[in-house]
Amino acid sequence: MDSGTGMGMGMDGSHDSRWVSASATHREAVMTETARFVAVVEGADLATPVPSCPGWTLVDLIRHTGSVQRMFSGLLRQRVQERPLTRDAELDLPADDAGYPGWLTASSQVAARAFADTDPDAPMWVWGADPHARFWMRRMLFETLVHRVDAELAVGLRPVIDPALAADGVDEFLVNLPFAASFAPKTAHLRGQDETIRFRCTDRAGDWLIRLRPDGFELVPADAEATNPEATNLADATVEGAAADLLLLMYGRLDRTSDAFETSGDEDLLARWVANSEF
Repeated sequence: MDSGTGMGMGMDGSHDSRWVSASATHREAVMTETARFVAVVEGADLATPVPSCPGWTLVDLIRHTGSVQRMFSGLLRQRVQERPLTRDAELDLPADDAGYPGWLTASSQVAARAFADTDPDAPMWVWGADPHARFWMRRMLFETLVHRVDAELAVGLRPVIDPALAADGVDEFLVNLPFAASFAPKTAHLRGQDETIRFRCTDRAGDWLIRLRPDGFELVPADAEATNPEATNLADATVEGAAADLLLLMYGRLDRTSDAFETSGDEDLLARWVANSEF
């Protein structure tokens, strides 16, 4: 999927059908992923620790995810044009822990109403690469999906992630990471002398090249690579794996030394990336 910087309005001012389709997929997937999350936590002990989110229990995980959905929905309703001064949102928290699974379902319904009332191509303030409402829809999806995975890991289930969504999630992570310094300060250490790291899917189309420059790092656009075919497969370090595993690697839910990955090249460079790309 494109990074989001070159899609949106056609030259005649019409909506780009690719973004309309992608936004619809993201909106629907938020509902699906929330339902899967709720199915995991209903009947579970909400005091269960969440190993992939140290210090959190299942109720903390639910509260965080639903709060994010409601906060992003508020941003969409307001069509914010500049960074908000507060992150306060109408949370309508349940009276006790037993009410949290139902509250999470209600949070997704708040999101559904915000989606229905919002043009995904509407210009908005965002912290990432794509200054349109669709940024928040896509971001909400992967916030929900990754925490659904956290809930499954907490109760001993093996997570399953749709490969197409996973590849889109890898793209969303890498496209936006260069803009995340305000809440991911370790990214300041991702500097270099034009060293490159490639992430490649083995189960579907998906190939991303990161370049570390003296002043920062960037996701190299696919069309830039296309102009230099000789360099297509060259990188200082490479990680190959299934889309779902790559997504979990991006979010620190799977270690790069896992048998799920084939790695090659500069191991120190890969270790530095993993240590400083926390989102």
